[in-house]
Amino acid sequence: MSKRELKRYLHQLPKPELEEQILDLYAKFKNVKVYYDFVFKPNERKLIDEAKFKIYKEYFPQGKRKPKARRSVAQKMIKHFKTLGVEPQLLAEVMVFNLETALDFSSKKMPRQEAFYISILRSYKESLEYFESHNLSQVFFERMKNITEKVWEQGWFNKESFG
Repeated sequence: MSKRELKRYLHQLPKPELEEQILDLYAKFKNVKVYYDFVFKPNERKLIDEAKFKIYKEYFPQGKRKPKARRSVAQKMIKHFKTLGVEPQLLAEVMVFNLETALDFSSKKMPRQEAFYISILRSYKESLEYFESHNLSQVFFERMKNITEKVWEQGWFNKESFG
């Protein structure tokens, strides 16, 4: 069904039926519930703090668990926040936090897999593009500069691609 057909269908429904369908969607699909919960109570700061905690745990798990250091965890949250329409500066904060946490991790335990360094470079470039498209480059300039300096200090094989 196209968006146009859906619009036509929804327009012809009586209001009580439309309300019932939305309530069914809310009850059946988690994504719909998350969306409406966010729209009516947009506690963005809480979402950002939870995301930062999850990212931190990915690199520095509690107890004796081994760190997984997966970039995908942060990327899924970032994509989800973009879908919800989280304020760009808060989303940018998560992006930078992810990079800083990965660098902190690599300074303590130098990962052997090239994939780690390549994926962090990808996150770095995506962050720069996001900052530029939302006029946040100056806001995060110092932190991104520090990230670049730390990459060079740690001697990453792909350090020339940063900055």
